[in-house]
Amino acid sequence: MNNKRIWLSLAHMGGQEQQFIQEAFDTNWVVPLGPNVDGFEKDLENYLGENKHIVALSAGTAAIHLALVQLGVGPGDEVICQSFTFSASANPIKYLGANPVFVDSEPDTWNMDPELLREAIEDRIRVTGRKPKAIIPVHLYGMPAKMDEIMTIACAFEIPVLEDAAEALGAEYKGQKCGTFGEFACLSFNGNKMITTSGGGALVCSTKEEADFTKHLATQARDNAPHYQHSKVGYNYRLSNICAGIGRGQMMVLQQHVEARRGINMKYRKLLTGIPGISFQSNPSSDFDSNMWLTCILVDPAEAGFTREELRLAMEQENIETRPLWKPMHLQPVFADAPYYGNDIRVSEKLFERGLCLPSHPNLTEEDLQRVVDVIKGLAKM
Repeated sequence: MNNKRIWLSLAHMGGQEQQFIQEAFDTNWVVPLGPNVDGFEKDLENYLGENKHIVALSAGTAAIHLALVQLGVGPGDEVICQSFTFSASANPIKYLGANPVFVDSEPDTWNMDPELLREAIEDRIRVTGRKPKAIIPVHLYGMPAKMDEIMTIACAFEIPVLEDAAEALGAEYKGQKCGTFGEFACLSFNGNKMITTSGGGALVCSTKEEADFTKHLATQARDNAPHYQHSKVGYNYRLSNICAGIGRGQMMVLQQHVEARRGINMKYRKLLTGIPGISFQSNPSSDFDSNMWLTCILVDPAEAGFTREELRLAMEQENIETRPLWKPMHLQPVFADAPYYGNDIRVSEKLFERGLCLPSHPNLTEEDLQRVVDVIKGLAKM
């Protein structure tokens, strides 16, 4: 019996990456910046549209950090952040001495609940006498957040929005690409994302001035002088020319990757039809077009007869990598003292208790998919 390891989300090369990397070596552009960086940024700008300006960086976390710097976030400030997300969405708030304020999710998108967002803003103003400095909604697992409602609330209070689109490259909300709604947005090219640069990210900016200043901050904030002069604190956050070469090759197959992951999601749905207690993260309406970065299921123990954790362990027994959904930030020890706005539905807590990410990368074979499905069916028959 085939018992090879089935991984959750592997990178998938398109074939052109090596050409861009070789070109960098042939022209001796192995230093941090070079033509591949410029080309990769332009490729991303052309893909996202909306007249955005993009700066390639060493990580999506770096992108959030530099966006918050430009939004004036500093010690003692508050930033509203989705609770149901990876810690990288919130950590940069603490880098700046500011404090996160966490908002729970809604059941249909699993993303920031607009009603709770409004409640959080109004209450923070009442408690602190000041508005939060920024709002960080997340397009979780590639599912678009309700950006119309979030942007309407943000505009009413004149609070800038920083989209965390790390998992959502290729996803659309009402025909507009995720990562193009806010003043800023972050993208991630980590090894498990829609495309990879082996590691890396990007900041999506609304103006050329913001992009130029991002580049300045990301290259140690060196002033325009013949000697090394610095008037601001800078960071070493730029993406290397070699890594950007991988990204250029990946951009050539991005849409194939999106279609492949959506196709895997559809196959899981078909193969698991009729299994009691199993449901999927799904587009709530035609306004939402998730890239289905990861196929995520919920296990209702009362109907399924087994728990999410029992399923995860059964998968591991068969050498299949799965992963629980994100543990909400308001439950994390590092953020134990942060304000949190939720309700009795406890959406993100229940999602964490019941949710599992299934293997979803483009390299999955039909046999791989069947092995995953057979574990679920096997438990269902217990």
